[in-house]
Amino acid sequence: MILSRLQGAPTHGFHSCDNPARMDPDALNTHALKADTTRWQPHRYFLRSAIPKGLYDWLLDPASLTLRLQQLCSGRFEVHVLSQQWGRPVLDEALVLGVRPECQAIIRQVQLLCNGQPWIYARTVIPVTSLRGRLQRLANLGTRPLGGVLFADPGMQRGVVELARICQGQQLYSAAMCNTRGHSQAVWGRRSVFRIAGLPLLVSEIFLPDFPAAGDSKPMWKCR
Repeated sequence: MILSRLQGAPTHGFHSCDNPARMDPDALNTHALKADTTRWQPHRYFLRSAIPKGLYDWLLDPASLTLRLQQLCSGRFEVHVLSQQWGRPVLDEALVLGVRPECQAIIRQVQLLCNGQPWIYARTVIPVTSLRGRLQRLANLGTRPLGGVLFADPGMQRGVVELARICQGQQLYSAAMCNTRGHSQAVWGRRSVFRIAGLPLLVSEIFLPDFPAAGDSKPMWKCR
């Protein structure tokens, strides 16, 4: 069974950080997490001028982020799995997924790297009730990128893209910035609920400080 192949997880499934300088003391406090949840909002609520110029097209691009990163990376692109464990979704994750807060889920956290440099932190929440049919394979991705599986499925549906400015002191910031060399007071992220055969999973993608789109240049697919 899938249940037997995954280790037990800390509450809410946030991985621990090897670099204590990057870890807020409250990051392991699940009660603080409920009071300090990142505020996600539908992208239509954001003025374009409020988002860093180089990130706007990336945040709202409808294609697979994995594919776009592979196009941008001139060297070795890889997926580094930080953790994949059973846990419970954060309260707002449970709400957007339409599951009960105590629902068990696979929580997968990875970094997407180019030439060893972390560009993206991604957190995926797959409720146990979704691990049926075609979604069962997501429990055994290993280092394969999730985007390649989702966007290859002809029945995949994507919900509204939500955006957030994630600041120091928030647990998601601490998790995203683990073992990164860059530094920023805040980072930007997006998230969407994907559905395959009507079964939901939530994917959050955080753009890290070393991501090259921090400049004014447009993504390559906008330059043609």
